[in-house]
Amino acid sequence: MAETGASGPKREKKRPQKVAPADEMPSPAPGLGGGLARAAVAVLDDARTALTDPKLTEAEAVHDLRKALKRWRALMRLLSGPVGEPADRMRIEARDLMRALSVTRDAQAALDALADLSKSKLPFSATSTKTIEARLTKLRGEAEAAGFTPELRQRITQYLDFAAMTVERWGLASIPFGAIADELTYTYRRARQLIPGEWPEAEAEELHKLRKRVVEHRHQMELLEPLWPKLVRLWAEEAQRLRERLGAIQDLTVLQSFTAPHGPLAPWRTKLAPLIAERRERHLMAAAKITGRLLAEKPKAFRARISALWDARQVNGQ
Repeated sequence: MAETGASGPKREKKRPQKVAPADEMPSPAPGLGGGLARAAVAVLDDARTALTDPKLTEAEAVHDLRKALKRWRALMRLLSGPVGEPADRMRIEARDLMRALSVTRDAQAALDALADLSKSKLPFSATSTKTIEARLTKLRGEAEAAGFTPELRQRITQYLDFAAMTVERWGLASIPFGAIADELTYTYRRARQLIPGEWPEAEAEELHKLRKRVVEHRHQMELLEPLWPKLVRLWAEEAQRLRERLGAIQDLTVLQSFTAPHGPLAPWRTKLAPLIAERRERHLMAAAKITGRLLAEKPKAFRARISALWDARQVNGQ
């Protein structure tokens, strides 16, 4: 459950100040700053590949771009404290690009939800199933044509070029582990504060916000995998399982919206509605269990644990 005080969720303590100039910094933590720099390069390279690979369909390119930008935003959030306003600005600009790309997402989400429902026997004919798939595929194609324009591609290209030049000037190798641990804890706390009080009554928007924080937490933890490969890999896998459950719930919500009166799937509303409700309940129950494991620790305990692991690593010279 989220930590609460008399007036609501416990607020984060004052965020770390911008990192000092390189000549005033203590010796860099071995393997940490360099790892963050390599992670930044890798994410930007993945985004460029998604943007330029001729083998990718429009849908695949958008998916891969959104995935890369999510990782990038998680990294910028991690650097928000030690780097300051420049990292926040880069994160916000990436968010705006993701929103521009999201116009293509709803139809694909509905298709994913339909595939999820198909794990059980659908209560209509194969012809009806093909008709539903055809309508959603047509909507996806129209959204791609309208949303993923040459102008948007150019905006993304310019952003990636600027991001690469900017990160080079930040001197990530000088960032101490303590500053990164503070930001990891900040993201962890934000996710924990969004745990529903009553899962069965949780609103779609509430779950969507939790999912975004879980995705951010997962990507941030993955940046530490070179330090503690086995532990971080297990942690990230658990976060991914939660992301998938919450994402499936979001997809089902989109599919349900398409069954509204005059919607593209309105003729199948009465048959789809109970299936959507049943599947949503299953995902909710699974998400609640995973959340209970992943976000069980209080933020202070989480911060103490990763700090202890870091100290042990330094002592052992690994």
